[in-house]
Amino acid sequence: MAAGELTHPQVDDLEVGAVLLALADENRRRVVAELAERPDEERLCASFDLPVGKSSRTRHWRVLREAGLVHQRDAGNGLYMRLRKDDLERRFPGLIQAVIAAD
Repeated sequence: MAAGELTHPQVDDLEVGAVLLALADENRRRVVAELAERPDEERLCASFDLPVGKSSRTRHWRVLREAGLVHQRDAGNGLYMRLRKDDLERRFPGLIQAVIAAD
């Protein structure tokens, strides 16, 4: 792994408990819902309008990444993220859409 590269769990290592725990937070569900609207696009992490400070945002991004919900890419001047839609659908069919619909 290159210096500064972020680690992401492999699809077979995704755990439903970690995914559900990450989605238990309203702000993280909102981010996932926004990403699900355009699942093939990356978004700059700073583009999300969350009512929390920078350190809380950083924690939210880490929780989402470590749970396997998002893929993050460090572009030097910004951090980009996209939903791991295909991986999540393969591992937990229908889960993300069910959570979004229930919210």
